[in-house]
Amino acid sequence: MRELGFLSFVPNHRGTAGAAAALEDGLRLFETAEALGYGTGWVRGRHFEPFLTSPMTFFAAAAQRTRTIGFGTAVLGMRYEDPVRLAEDASTVDLLSGGRVQLGISTGIAGYGPILDPVFGGSERSFRDEAEARAARLLEVLDGDPLGSAGKGYESISAGADLTLQPLSPDLRGRVWWGGGSMGTAVRTAEKGLLLHCSTLNTEDTGAPFAEAQAAQIAAYRNRFAELQGAGEHTGRTPKVAVGRIVVPLLDDHDRAVHEEFLTGYASGMDDEGRPLSGTPPFRFSKVLSGEPAAIVDALLADPAVTSTDELVITLPANGDAASHERILRIVAEEIAPAVREGR
Repeated sequence: MRELGFLSFVPNHRGTAGAAAALEDGLRLFETAEALGYGTGWVRGRHFEPFLTSPMTFFAAAAQRTRTIGFGTAVLGMRYEDPVRLAEDASTVDLLSGGRVQLGISTGIAGYGPILDPVFGGSERSFRDEAEARAARLLEVLDGDPLGSAGKGYESISAGADLTLQPLSPDLRGRVWWGGGSMGTAVRTAEKGLLLHCSTLNTEDTGAPFAEAQAAQIAAYRNRFAELQGAGEHTGRTPKVAVGRIVVPLLDDHDRAVHEEFLTGYASGMDDEGRPLSGTPPFRFSKVLSGEPAAIVDALLADPAVTSTDELVITLPANGDAASHERILRIVAEEIAPAVREGR
């Protein structure tokens, strides 16, 4: 582990009346994390839920209040993203922030299709095919490829000119991540020349323990990337992996009281191996690492996916208030991350 990041849902627990304050809490968390030495702050993109729904506008504000911390999406489901508009927004924020955007994408969760398709619009293609097509288009846009022609001329564009992304942040294409979760996805991510973001969810159940299965995905990604580079592909690109783990230090009774509901609720939905008690789909979830810092350090050092990653992403509980989230980040930065880096 060379880098330390965190992931926040930027939760709003107070409804419409508290939405502005929740966003402000999120911005202050990024400021605090930067002061503590975190390299990247990652966020989810959640439609219609009481969490952050517009990452790029949030990042634009955060860019004006920070100087070094990166801004990552972990991850945006491309089925419901317009690739050209997303590229315009992400490139604009990347330029505003001095090249700090880490653009994480994936297909999204097909099970949400019956709910979200009527809202965003259906497609003749399957959920996955539509998402993959939009992701491929996004990469074309970020590459600066011609997207169309101005024909006889269009506003300030001369006749016959190519239509390309404006403004273009030329380095952003090299900071596009794909959300992993299976062996096949890991290999395809390498074949696309993208960075690999592994979360607290595996979308397949191979029978192996969660961390071992994820470590195998990481190894397959690195091996396939190396093969392709040996064949002359992905020249100038460097494979990179981020791994998320839910870390909840419990130093006193107050910590235990604050996080009891989350810890109990999270564990109650799965068996001891991280399989959902519902039985479907065949997902596997990582366990929450909670307790004393020393015990959390031992667990992270025993985790083969964590020990093979480039960046450890501390995933904050979806609930909890701003103060509890800041406390987690501080304890991790001051007591846990240094010991993990030193291997003790």
